[in-house]
This record gives sequence, C-alpha cells and structure tokens, in this order.
Amino acid sequence: MKERSQRCQRIGDQLRGEISAMLQRDIKDPRIGFVTIMDVEVSPDLSHATVYFTVFGSEEEKAETLSGLQSTASFMRREMGRRLHLKRIPQLHFRYDKTTDKGSHMEEIFGRIKQEEEL
Repeated sequence: MKERSQRCQRIGDQLRGEISAMLQRDIKDPRIGFVTIMDVEVSPDLSHATVYFTVFGSEEEKAETLSGLQSTASFMRREMGRRLHLKRIPQLHFRYDKTTDKGSHMEEIFGRIKQEEEL
C-alpha cells in the first residue's frame, strides 16, 4: 500500500510539472489568468487526477479560469501522453485550492487581534 501511494505521489509531481509548463508555454486561453498549480492528487488506479490550482482575482475570474482549464484538459492529457512515459494518463479534474484564501483570512484575523492588543 505504501509503495502505491509513493507511486501516486511521484506521478502527481510529474503531472504538476508538465501542467505548469504547458500553462506557461503552450496554452493561450484568455480565460486562464496567472495560475499556480499547487498539487495533483492521483487516484490509486491512476485513472483520475485532481489538479488543485490558485489564481488571484474575483470569484468571477476564478470561475473563468476553472472553465478555461477544464476546456484544455483533453489537450493537456494528449500532450502528457506524448511527453511522459506512462501506460495510462489520468483524466484531469480541476479544483480551486482554497488553502491560500484561508491562510490570507487567518493572517487578516491575527493582524486585527494584534492591532487591538496594541491599543
């Protein structure tokens, strides 16, 4: 079981690197803003990969970016099939990573607490 999770992690890291490279060089969809791929979780059977991303902007811009990423998923999958030496390239599912938003919110709260303590 542990070997399988290490393999999934390794493949996830490869996919993250390839997706990031494609977003920088190959994909010109205007809906996709300045995106950072945070993590890729691959299912144990390697049939699905959840790609977690962040992008700065409004909720509308985040939704547009998600739409753009979803529309490029089949292109990315084909390209990864050519670039990576894997038997199976997983289906890509994109999810906005809220971790950064939560961290920013926590920093804001701590900042307010610190300001109140200084008064």
